[in-house]
Amino acid sequence: MSQSTEPDLPTTDRGSARSAIANAIVRLHAEHFGRGPTRARAHIAEDFVLVVLEDVFTTAERTLVAAGRGDQVRATRQAFAEVMRERFNQAVETACGRRVRAYFSQTHVEPEMAVELFVLEPDAVG
Repeated sequence: MSQSTEPDLPTTDRGSARSAIANAIVRLHAEHFGRGPTRARAHIAEDFVLVVLEDVFTTAERTLVAAGRGDQVRATRQAFAEVMRERFNQAVETACGRRVRAYFSQTHVEPEMAVELFVLEPDAVG
């Protein structure tokens, strides 16, 4: 039984995949929100990809949070994630060479962060 948490990709391929995923997610956020997160890090494990985003809110969203409307910001972000599901999945599938089985998105108000979780189909090789 393998104890590895990352797919059997050469180190440079894992690094390239992580970078490609993080950049694609940031780009999609920027294109559709008008700004992207200032920090993004993708982690690839055997059966999932986790993208951690920081400094994610627009000025309008920060205004809502300051007024105690963080729930509305989270609801809007959830709706955005549902609309963008296919584009996000495609970015991960292209970088990993595996299909996404399920996608989850969560936004946290303080600290200002979001996570995108992609559960991958079993590896045909593994």
